[in-house]
Amino acid sequence: MKAVVYEGPRKVGVVTVPDARLERHTDVLVRVTAANICGSDLHMYEGRTDFEPGRILGHENLGEVVEVGAAVDRVKVGDMVCMPFNVSCGFCANCENGLTAFCLTTNPEPGRAGAAYGYAGMGPYQGGQAELLRVPYGDFNCLVLPEDARERQNDYVMLADVWPTGWHATELARVQPGDTVVIYGAGPVGLMAAYSALLRNASGVMVIDHHPDRLAKAEEIGAIAIDDSVSSPVEQVLELTEGLGADRGCECVGFQAHDPEGSEHPSMTLNNLVKSVKFTGCIAVVGLFVPSDPIGGDALYRRGAVAIDYGTFWSKGQTMSTGQCNVKNYNRQLCALIHEVGARPSWIVSHDLDLDDAPEAYARFDARDRGWTKVVLHPGKPG
Repeated sequence: MKAVVYEGPRKVGVVTVPDARLERHTDVLVRVTAANICGSDLHMYEGRTDFEPGRILGHENLGEVVEVGAAVDRVKVGDMVCMPFNVSCGFCANCENGLTAFCLTTNPEPGRAGAAYGYAGMGPYQGGQAELLRVPYGDFNCLVLPEDARERQNDYVMLADVWPTGWHATELARVQPGDTVVIYGAGPVGLMAAYSALLRNASGVMVIDHHPDRLAKAEEIGAIAIDDSVSSPVEQVLELTEGLGADRGCECVGFQAHDPEGSEHPSMTLNNLVKSVKFTGCIAVVGLFVPSDPIGGDALYRRGAVAIDYGTFWSKGQTMSTGQCNVKNYNRQLCALIHEVGARPSWIVSHDLDLDDAPEAYARFDARDRGWTKVVLHPGKPG
């Protein structure tokens, strides 16, 4: 089968590898028809992780079931399915409590909880930017999609990660109807957090970035675009909220946050949120932070630490919640919003490409080239 493999910093290749296959009776084999490039794939692409050359990338996957193991009972050949990026067992203590991002059995590395497809440090599982994908514990991990899934793949594939993660941000921030919400980052997750906040009837959603094309996408759904290259984003938020700050805040950038001049500041968005959110407000952090970053420019963050303005955070009585998204907590209800209500998360998609286009797509997405908002790869897509 063809697959997108990591070959080294800023280099991916589309090569022929052995076909994915069933390895256990509980597995499902999926013919992948849509696989997103995620912003967190770029951390591996840039060489900021220990992802091994030759491994297949891709954790936002959708496709058709072509084979099931002998112990699979619910999922059938021919089903269109979307897989959470979390590879989880369904029976450990964390999975039983809905914490599938922190499964205790699927990551064999000591001291680790949680696994994912094609991701550094999250188990041995190959990614889905390929023609075939092995899905462990298929009955648990496959969300069987409605009958319109083949026609609306770009909507339903967003259920693998990016939309549930955006929704997770609003859940951790405790967004309620009538709240004002400030979101740092207008990448795909930030845009999905804005979309989710509006669906939850927030009264005002402010999205902060300095990429004009991404800010324009936020405005398309009625969010307020704030360009942090014009003036202080904190001051702009305070001006829009009569000096009080937003009720809720979402960090959707992560440790590679850059200022408008291009310098990296791992703590920048965290500290701006502390200043942008009101006294007793809630802050959610779903942008990626890692335990160590050996090649990072920030000496403190090279060991996974950030210089947060804790005194201000404490004195304002704020709450901060963080962690990877437990996709299965949200994907079924969000699927219903697509099928029954007409939600269209595919509005963030800028490019539908063939698998062979992956090297260029990674390079353009990593460079934040204008107009490259979200890429969906389609194995077998006609040229």
